Amino acid sequence: MIQCKDCELCEAGPDGKRIFRCDPFSNIKEPECIAKWQLIRLDMLLATYQGMVKWYGKLAPLQDKIFKYMQREINELEESDRWKIESEEEKETKEKEGEEEEEEDEFGPA
Repeated sequence: MIQCKDCELCEAGPDGKRIFRCDPFSNIKEPECIAKWQLIRLDMLLATYQGMVKWYGKLAPLQDKIFKYMQREINELEESDRWKIESEEEKETKEKEGEEEEEEDEFGPA
């Protein structure tokens, strides 16, 4: 088995990182190269996921502030509309009381 550093499909970048030109569908030299290629891709996927988690960690405090702000706005809207609901409930209560008085008049006192 040849090492990646000895393969012609592997190049060293200016910063010392290895650049792999191998493609598992066209130019793999040895069967072990596929396993290495999978590990490299898995490492890249993990690095991307860790970056995403770090980014979400930075957004979490902002998201909490937005949720609190929205909850406060919703509560203020509900409180400002409460007078409408209370007046509707009062009207319904008065209507029910009026209907009860009419029923008592028709049948006499209870």
